[in-house]
Amino acid sequence: MSRPSLSGVYLLLEERWASRLDLCRVLETAAGCGVRLFQYRNKTGSMRDMFERAAALRDVASRCGAWLIVNDRCDVALAARADGVHLGQEDLPLALARRVMGRDRIIGVSTHCPEDADAATRGGADYLGYGPLFPSTTKDTQRPAVGPAGLREICPRTPLPVFAIGGITPPSVREIITAGAAGVAVASAVLDASVIERTLRDFVNQCSAPCDRRAAPLN
Repeated sequence: MSRPSLSGVYLLLEERWASRLDLCRVLETAAGCGVRLFQYRNKTGSMRDMFERAAALRDVASRCGAWLIVNDRCDVALAARADGVHLGQEDLPLALARRVMGRDRIIGVSTHCPEDADAATRGGADYLGYGPLFPSTTKDTQRPAVGPAGLREICPRTPLPVFAIGGITPPSVREIITAGAAGVAVASAVLDASVIERTLRDFVNQCSAPCDRRAAPLN
């Protein structure tokens, strides 16, 4: 199977929602709405639990023509036959992760400033996550929100697809895409929604609508 289009809606499936949502069913629903890129996160579970969940999600993603990325853990990603791994700034160094994962798997990197983005681009990442764009309830972070102006600064610096992350809702998507982002990474805005499928379709439609991608002047 060819690599996914690194654009559009990137849905983050975090284990903390599994107590009330069937993550495999959420993935299947999202794929039916047009989402093709997913990330599984589990910050607290045992390696066995992480592997079992990631493997189950990978099987559903494969059947749906979608791709699964595992957060942080190269070992779990390889064991579950996932399509790649996503690294934070405190995770395994990018060069070492590439040796572990090989050239055929996707590696994304979380970035929070121009220097992070430059380093990940030079290091051979396949895409960047950039943020938090707005204050986020999903991740505990003391980092300040960069806002759309920060995104407009980053996107021209790298040829890599950039996914904005942090506090994103459907009404903010058009400004984010216009600022140069390839897509949006979302979690709570979808998984806490009263009607998940409707919210997913709102995100997908906003990402797909034509826009003027010329960078607006910085505020």
